[in-house]
This record gives sequence, structure tokens and C-alpha cells, in this order.
Amino acid sequence: MKFTDGFWQMRPGVEALYGRETYDVWIEGATVVATVPTKVIQQRGDTLNRPVLTVTLASPLPGIIGVTLEHHRGGRKELSFDLPGAQHGSGTAELTETGARLVSGSVAAEITSGAPWNLRFIDVETGRVLTSSGTKAHGYIRLDDNAQVDRGPVSNPRQGTAQFLSDTYVHEQLDLDVGELVYGLGERFGPVVKNGQSVDIWNADGGTSSEQAYKNVPLYVTNRGYGVFVNHPGHVSFEVGSESVERVQFAVPGERLEYFVMHGGDPAGVLERYTALTGRPPQVPDWSYGLWLSTSFTTNYDEATVNEFIEGMEARQIPLSVFHFDCFWMREFNWCDFVWDPRTFPDPEGMLARLHERGLKVSLWINPYIGQRSHLFDEGKRHGYLVTRPDGSVWQWDLWQAGMALVDFTNPDAAAWYQRQLRRLLDMGVDCFKTDFGERIPIEVEYFDGSSPERMHNYYTHLFNSTVFDVLEEVRGPGEAVLFARSATAGGHTMPVHWGGDSTSTFASMAETLRGGLSLAMGGFAYWSHDIGGFEGTASPDVFKRWVAFGLLSSHSRLHGSESYRVPWLFDEVEGTDESDPLSSTSVMRRFVTLKQQILPYLVDCGHEASRTGTPILRPMPLAFPHDPAVEHLDRQYMLGPDLLVAPVMQADHSVEFYLPQGHWKNLLTGEKTEGGSWRWETHNFDSLPLYVREGSQLLDLVRIIDHPTEVHL
Repeated sequence: MKFTDGFWQMRPGVEALYGRETYDVWIEGATVVATVPTKVIQQRGDTLNRPVLTVTLASPLPGIIGVTLEHHRGGRKELSFDLPGAQHGSGTAELTETGARLVSGSVAAEITSGAPWNLRFIDVETGRVLTSSGTKAHGYIRLDDNAQVDRGPVSNPRQGTAQFLSDTYVHEQLDLDVGELVYGLGERFGPVVKNGQSVDIWNADGGTSSEQAYKNVPLYVTNRGYGVFVNHPGHVSFEVGSESVERVQFAVPGERLEYFVMHGGDPAGVLERYTALTGRPPQVPDWSYGLWLSTSFTTNYDEATVNEFIEGMEARQIPLSVFHFDCFWMREFNWCDFVWDPRTFPDPEGMLARLHERGLKVSLWINPYIGQRSHLFDEGKRHGYLVTRPDGSVWQWDLWQAGMALVDFTNPDAAAWYQRQLRRLLDMGVDCFKTDFGERIPIEVEYFDGSSPERMHNYYTHLFNSTVFDVLEEVRGPGEAVLFARSATAGGHTMPVHWGGDSTSTFASMAETLRGGLSLAMGGFAYWSHDIGGFEGTASPDVFKRWVAFGLLSSHSRLHGSESYRVPWLFDEVEGTDESDPLSSTSVMRRFVTLKQQILPYLVDCGHEASRTGTPILRPMPLAFPHDPAVEHLDRQYMLGPDLLVAPVMQADHSVEFYLPQGHWKNLLTGEKTEGGSWRWETHNFDSLPLYVREGSQLLDLVRIIDHPTEVHL
């Protein structure tokens, strides 16, 4: 959100009250508190009729310093993110000759007394300034009725968004060093480097081709060894070198802003600090790393169709791990009533038993909405389990499902009621759930616990997914719980797995999907998947085959689409290719499923590492090689775990350009040795792509080269 008109002026209707000086500062235990007037106080009269900001520094964990900026402190306690790892009072505070200092592990914060206002964050070991808040950096913003400022995300009732009516905001600006680059802010489908971008933290169901995102996380990480986490579950507006080009600005509505500066030395170290504070990713079951096959969204299917696909995969020696039933396992208009459609699934218990006999796990699609025709609607209304409007009526609309209502997970009884529906399905034999939607959350509502609708908009999905994940852990046990979730915010990484949302079936969408995954990984999300071949439309055989390789070289792999099935032999029929051809869709899928089976022990070890340190399995190149300037902008390749470099082919001419970092590498598919430290341009047929392993990796002992990749003839 931009408040200024260039460097010198404010936009019409905007009044900015900046903290001008540290008038006084004192210590309360391990906390530093400062009074920061919005004018330099030169005489007693200057203290009258003068807004003042209170700035508080405290440490929740070693290596992390929290900053709270407050105008009026008397407001009610508002919803904030869970910080399960917090150990308040971790730092050591002291007054100094120049002001005050708080030291916590490897980072220190220093406030300078007097004018101008100055707050610096320092690497204790080197003395280097990581970032700072200086002149006109933090302020209290007032808007009049005619203010020429977007008060929030673009008004769109279909997304549950609206311009907020808040007349006040608090913002902070932290300096960017020369050459400093910013990553993260959740799932974002544009360039992985966020410098120059305006980013609204506001969950939306916008596909993968716009500035909207399903998973918004108010955390950014820089290439200078620190990160910043804004503890506000609602709308946070970031200007990353896009209003003041030498600063990152973040603003929230209301009277109070809290953020944490986390020092880690490099991006992986920052994520270790962040996940220590917000929760580590758990381990997921080994079977979840295998191939998931879906019915797809609007296709027609019954048990015979399901068996046809499973038997087809078995006959073609393509191992499956999970079969997923999408929306229409329930009857139309009834979503969600958690009842199998008796017209197509008359014997669900028997069917689930038969699928288990084949060695398959079963996933069911669910969402947090209750259609008016569902038998649960009246029950939920009667007991107060549904989100209401201010007049007490149930909030409803006709998008998605007719008369759809929203479960109020702030009501513990409503959450328990929802879990009872899931527990019945788990007792029936269901193994896991795909938790879809959770982004279209309105703000013209009231919640059972009185939470602010603005703050609940993003946080709602956290409550939804935790309700489902908790019952899975209860019934299946720790380490066996797994979701396939679309929406998330900060802390969502503790309830894996997440997938990339509704992409289209093109090479361009394949690339933007990867960018979304890389950006999300910088937010501590260790496990990630996407719809192989894209969701909307039906991919051409060449796009499908390239996406197969990409999808099976992600932590989790799923075949899913919208209006068409995603079994490979259907693509061979379209192309007129014999399935026995080594370049057919069927052969390509068999090859890469087999490869993933071989590297499964490696992926499981990567998952264990994620649960210990917070380092994701899919690793952006700047995270994996933080001291190599050549990788800083790369978003078409990644590391899968610590040792395997993957560069998906996303060009119709079979070409791929990528950077191989310094070191000794071996091609995983051919065994060829090579030296890194240079850019490479290669061509690959559909049964191959650049896969390079660090020499000495356990991967070289796990993979048996199936056959030599087919040469490309251009």
C-alpha cells in the first residue's frame, strides 16, 4: 500500500505521523521500551496534543528480536499467529551511553536516544548492520474519506475481499543494502526475487497466473542473512523497494504492528529460526511420497472407473501409492455432507477394503463449506456452528455450492462437530484428506470468539487445516497424518502437504507453478506438490510428459485435472503413440515413477531433516547456495534435497538452460562426471532432463540407471 507521492509528498487525503526521536528509553526485565513522539520535543508545550508511538523490543528466542509499534495501546487483544516455540525473555537488555541495547544470541538491536529516530539490527559476531529503521521509517497513518489510497486488496465479493474501512494504519520501513535481494512472502507466481514488487498478504482463489495467491505468508528472507516476520494474520501490505526503493515497507490496519527480525547467517539459518518459533514441519508417512492418482474434478466416475484406472496402471507396471476421490464422491449440491453418493458408490466400506487389499491408501476431497441442501446445514444452523452476519443470520452465497455456508472453527463445538464427520470416514477406512478451498472468506461477518473478520480472512484456513490434521493425528497417529491442502498462511507448514493450486496446462504455467513452489519454500514449507500436466484444460502430450518428470521430482506427486482424466495412456491415444515406445507418455511415467521409488530413502531422509531444522525438501537455489551470486535470480531450477539438482525442461524444442554451481557433479541418468561453475545448455528427449548429483551423495548408491536416455533428433 503506497502512502507517499514520490519522495517528498504524501498522497491526497493521507496524514503520516512519523516517529521523530527517542524521547526516553527504559528497561523492563529483558525488554526495552521507548517513547517516540511524532515531533522532536524542544519545549514542554510540544508534548501537548501530540501523538506518541510506543516502541517495545523483546526476544522470543535466541537469534530473534521482536519489535512492537503502538499508537493507542488500549484496544482489545487481537488474533495473532501461534508461536509455540516462544520463550519470552530470551534476550539481555541494557541501557548504554547512547540509548539502549537488546542482545539475543547472534543478533542485537540498538535504539539511539534523541533525534533522529534510529533502530539498528546488528550481527553480534561481525558487528555488521543487518538492517535499520531510520528517518520516516515507522509511522502512524491517518486517511480521510477522500484518501487516494487503496485501503486493501481490490474489492471483489467473489473472493470475500473488500476495501477495508480502516482509517488508520501502522507501518515500518527497513533499509535494504546495495545488492540486497528479498525472497518469500508465501506462494507467489511471479519472479522469485521480490524487489520492486507490491505484495498484499491476502488469500484468494486466483489460479497461478496473477498476483493473487492461495498461500500468503508475511515472512521475507534476504540474501544478507536475516528475515522479517510480521505477526499479523490479516491484511499486510508489503512494498519491497517499490515505494521507497531503498527500503521494504510493511503496513497493517489499526493501531499496532508487531514484527520479528531473525538472524540466521543464510536463508536456511533464517528458516531454522522461524520454524523454531512457529513450529517445525512434521514427518509425513513414507507412502505419501509415492504417486497419487485422482479421479479429476468434474469427470464421471464410479468404482468400475476407479478399478479401470488402477488396473491399467498395474498392467503398465506404474506403481501407485494413493487413490484420490475428488468432489463427486459426494452427491452434487450436498458439499460437504461427508456422505458417499449412493448412486455411484453403493458399497463404500467394501470398496475401501478392496483398495486397501491392492496396497493403496485412499484420499477424499473435502472443504470447509456446507451447502444448503446438505443435511448438516440445518444442524449447523441450529447449534450455532456456522459463521453469521452481524444481524445473526447465517452467512450464505451461491458461489461454489448453492446456499453455501461456512463452518465457524473459532467455536470449539463446531470444530468437534466437523471432526466427528471426518472420524466416521476414517473409521470406514479413509486414510487422508484433500483440504480444498479456504480462501474465499468474507469480512462482513461475525465469529463465535469475536475475532476480527479482517484477521480471520487469512487465518481461517489455518483453523480449517488444523481441525483436519489434528483428527488425523489422533486416529492415525503422529507421523501418519498427511493432508493435501491448497490454502495456508504462516504456520501452515506444520500441517503438510500443500499443492500449487489451479494451473493451466501449458509450459508457461509449469514455470509459474515452479516459481510458486520456490517462493513458498522460502516460507518454511518443507513439502510441496502440484497437478501434473496442469489443472485447467488438457495438456498436449509434450507438456504432459515434461510435467511428469517435474512432478515426480517434487517431494509429492499427484495426477489430477479438471475436466479430463490424467492416466498416461490417454495421452498416447491422442498422440497416436504406441505405449511401448520409450518416449510414450506411459513409458515416460513408468521411468520417472521408478526413479522416484529408487530415491525414496533419500527423500525420507530429507523429510527427517526438515522436521529437525525446517529446511525444505525443494530448495530454491539461493537457499541451497547462499554465497554464489550466480544463483540469486534463478527460478527455473532447484535442488531436491541437498544433493540433487533438477532443471525441468519447459521448452517445446527440448532445450533447457541452467546453471551448475561449482563442485564435482555426476549426471544421475548417464553416470557422466562433470565440473560445475558454469552455465549449460542441453537438449533432452522426454525420458530425460538435467539431473545432477553431488559426488559422494548416497543418491549414487540408490539409483540404478534403467537405460540410457533417448537422443534428441532436432
